[in-house]
Amino acid sequence: MKKYTFGLLLLLLCSMELHAQNVYTQIRQKALAVVSDASSNATVRQYCQFKVDALDYMAMKMKEKMPDSTATFLDKQALALNQFTSLYMQALFDHRTDPATYQVKLIKLFIDASISNPLFHDNDRELTLSYFANADSPTRFSLDTDWQRAYIVVYSELKKLK
Repeated sequence: MKKYTFGLLLLLLCSMELHAQNVYTQIRQKALAVVSDASSNATVRQYCQFKVDALDYMAMKMKEKMPDSTATFLDKQALALNQFTSLYMQALFDHRTDPATYQVKLIKLFIDASISNPLFHDNDRELTLSYFANADSPTRFSLDTDWQRAYIVVYSELKKLK
């Protein structure tokens, strides 16, 4: 349990709100550092790997589909992704002793928010839902997510669940 708690604290530290000029780069670098650290908690590494993959996907698709968009847009999406995954981890941790049916409902809320709020409307479902399709992944979310909208949806729905 101490390892799990330490891993959660490490993840939350990695996800603190950043106000630097290039949020995307900082979030990606911190997540990549955790992924590269073999001594990190395995679950935390998986969460951080998802962040790296989601950020890389977002940058690639923005260059392809939104070449005129600003770095600020990418930073806002990166920050929202960070907040979304942090809220997910916090919700799982806070409700770890609740009945399994409630926990499943909670997880489904985050998955649905991710899948139902696409940013690029990418038709490559195999790629965008690769984490969702992996039952062993703790982050069964879509890579093609408007993280700002998904975060708002989840945040408001969590208030209704209480």
